[in-house]
Amino acid sequence: AAVAFKNAKQFDQAREACLREAEAHENNKAAYEQAGMMLKEMHRLPEAVQLIEKASMMYLENGTPDTAAISLERAGKLIENVSPEKAVQLYQQAASVFENEERLRQALEMLGKASRLLVRGRRLDEAALSLQKEKSIYKEIENYPTCYKKTIAQVLVHLHRNDYVAAERCVRESYSIPGFNGSEDCAALEQLLEGYDQQDQDQVSEVCNSPLFKYMDNDYAKLGLTLVVPGGGIKKKSPNAAQDKARGPAAVGSHADEEEDEYSGGLC
Repeated sequence: AAVAFKNAKQFDQAREACLREAEAHENNKAAYEQAGMMLKEMHRLPEAVQLIEKASMMYLENGTPDTAAISLERAGKLIENVSPEKAVQLYQQAASVFENEERLRQALEMLGKASRLLVRGRRLDEAALSLQKEKSIYKEIENYPTCYKKTIAQVLVHLHRNDYVAAERCVRESYSIPGFNGSEDCAALEQLLEGYDQQDQDQVSEVCNSPLFKYMDNDYAKLGLTLVVPGGGIKKKSPNAAQDKARGPAAVGSHADEEEDEYSGGLC
């Protein structure tokens, strides 16, 4: 009956039929998920997610955790554009299930989705923790190049949190990752931190506009492109300073004398 209602696009009746099937066969977890999908067709997404979550809990209780995690991911995709906060929760739950089953690559995929949504929603404290979790698992499976990329994302998040100390510590701790010290990622991050610490917006912008940063996941690339040093000032070398350097010490002395002579007669 549920299939017939669905084919006829009578989604409300199809949902009712699925729920009645689920109640009649308490162990038929899929019926709850199918009812949820009927609600999705009716654009009643919060209710749809609620039923899919119920199905995932039943999958867990009945010893099919992989199916439970896939259901949670499906629910996250449904609600992502309506309620990113709920989607983050669902992706993190799915990641936990996959991790418990030692399916680390699938867990990382879910954590990655959660991290990006947290950054997009400017929930940066939570994003920093989520990225650290990702990085730890990538290190565990010895995917070191991706650890470098996660370090870049972490540093950008910390700097947007105005926490230079955490950003610097993040880079320092990453020296223990094989191959990080001496990599282009490491060199770029050291240059970025130097520019940020010295309030040199030009240097910071140059690093953040490099291909290494611009071709990251879009949410992290945006963090780089919108990063402003404290105070928002731009520290530039003056044209006179560049000319003086080219002409040598005598020119510098002459230029300094000119500046002093400007007010030699007094302000009046």
